[in-house]
Amino acid sequence: MAAHFSSISTASRSSFSPNRSIPPHRWHRTLFNFNFFNEFQTPKILSVRTQYPSSEPRNSSIVSKANGLEAGCGSEEGKDSSSTSSVIDFLTLCHSLKSTKRKGWVNHKIVGPESIADHMYRMALMALIVEDLPGVNRERCIKIAIVHDIAEAIVGDITPNDGVPKAEKSRMEQEALDEMCTILGGGLRAEEIKELWTEYETNSTLEANLVKDFDKVEMILQALEYEKEHGKVLDEFFISTAGKIQTEIGKRWAAEIHSRRNSKLGNKP
Repeated sequence: MAAHFSSISTASRSSFSPNRSIPPHRWHRTLFNFNFFNEFQTPKILSVRTQYPSSEPRNSSIVSKANGLEAGCGSEEGKDSSSTSSVIDFLTLCHSLKSTKRKGWVNHKIVGPESIADHMYRMALMALIVEDLPGVNRERCIKIAIVHDIAEAIVGDITPNDGVPKAEKSRMEQEALDEMCTILGGGLRAEEIKELWTEYETNSTLEANLVKDFDKVEMILQALEYEKEHGKVLDEFFISTAGKIQTEIGKRWAAEIHSRRNSKLGNKP
């Protein structure tokens, strides 16, 4: 195999408002260049390039070329699947979902708070164990739960206390999602991620309704656990979800959590 050089390049990206308290490392991305000298040798990393956001508007597209072809193009197989290097780049970016702590807990000075990935994982478990419901595809619910906060790998965990308008938050996350899908190399899997994320964002299906409820139920369950572990009263999280749960199963699960909390606090139901 002749020597080839694959590269990933991107235009500069817009920085967030200086008043935002999102740590710079959430915008950090490491990109790898590989060179194959012949078919009997393993790939060698020739360079590691680290990018941080600049103050200039970014171009949301990232051009990725492998063996002289744009990622996801050039062959029938390539059109439907990402290259191996693109997959690893995407998964590396998703690492920040494991390392970024949920800001609501950080703001309340919870020691060792859950990460974004922790939150999404238990939501996915909720979708896995929920009873069969008329018209609801449980497998799709699991997928939505896994991707619903995926854009936070780039933008971080934006909370209502950050003062970011809902429309602006959605725009930022959409831009981040598009970039992540470009890093993945496009194709069917990237399109599926976009579709699942949009479905959740627009709350447009029964599955999205249910996963929206899981998002709230998981949060108040976590709040109850932190109240027990740290001796805190975290009313804010229970108040913020009151009256906002859409499905009967979500309401039942939330009622059970509230009942257990009332027993702990000595409150009347």
